[in-house]
Amino acid sequence: MMNNGKREGSNPCTRNALQHNKAVYRASRGMTQDPRCLLTPTSALNRSENACEKTSFMFLREELPVRLANIMKEINLLPDNLLRTPSVRLVQSWYIQSLLDILEFKAKNASDGEILSDFTDAVIKILSRHNDVVPTMAQGVVEYKEAYGTDPITSQNMQYFLDRFYMSRISIRMLLNQHMLLFGGKVPVNPAHPKQIGSIDPFCRVKDVIKDAYENARDLCDRYYMNSPDLKLEEFNGKEPSKPINVVYVPSHLYHMVFELFKNAMRATMELYGDRLEYPPVHVKIVLGEEDLTVKALSTESIERLPVYNKSAWKHYKANHEADDWCVPSKEPKDMSTFRTI
Repeated sequence: MMNNGKREGSNPCTRNALQHNKAVYRASRGMTQDPRCLLTPTSALNRSENACEKTSFMFLREELPVRLANIMKEINLLPDNLLRTPSVRLVQSWYIQSLLDILEFKAKNASDGEILSDFTDAVIKILSRHNDVVPTMAQGVVEYKEAYGTDPITSQNMQYFLDRFYMSRISIRMLLNQHMLLFGGKVPVNPAHPKQIGSIDPFCRVKDVIKDAYENARDLCDRYYMNSPDLKLEEFNGKEPSKPINVVYVPSHLYHMVFELFKNAMRATMELYGDRLEYPPVHVKIVLGEEDLTVKALSTESIERLPVYNKSAWKHYKANHEADDWCVPSKEPKDMSTFRTI
């Protein structure tokens, strides 16, 4: 909405805050670069096995500012009117504060146990601060659309930004979570998942995770539609045909992705067949090849494909090494500030 002729930031407190934010953004520009590590489940596992808190601290205090600065750069490329919404400003302030929190440890002594403990506390605080980033950013988009409307080009560009933003957020949260789980808990091993190293399962049983996601999606479907389709599950292991599929992966990530697939497939099935007493099953195929694990959830009306981890993407983006990073998009950020709404 228009500001009724008043200059933005005319309030001294607001003006000081804006000047501070701009100063942080200027400082963060020098940090924007390619992440220093390619984050895959296997690479994260390799760093976590026999992990040393000092080594993790030294790695994260260099890696996190780069990833946070990259996200801040992309946020700053949004249209001005979207940047002015209260919700997007709030998200911006969270990332600025988190960057400042990490930079405080830039020159600290990595051999000091108290410093390591303070860093772990800062990691936990950052994770807590960013818990509501997804709904808050979504609220900012709603505020923008209500005030200025939208058009196909703007919607497409916003979706492009959100895809990149959320994928980058996943990589940052995984790094933070891994450090917190390894060094921030009083219990060194999670009794519920004793084989996991942090959030990573070196032998993630894909079939079991999928069944768990199906049961929970089925429970929601039963509550809403008073019925639900059955599950037909097939497993094809191209590496070891006689064995179940086990991969190095984060079970919670796989669960959430498959859970969304089941919700889509179940809804399509229930709405197509209406009040019939029998429904065709949701057909799931799990295929493990030499480079890819693919999960398909198919219903009569929906076909969902989930490339869980795709090393062959490298072949299509040889010019950009980020393509091998499972959480970093391969394209350059799009300057959406050129699509300004008057």
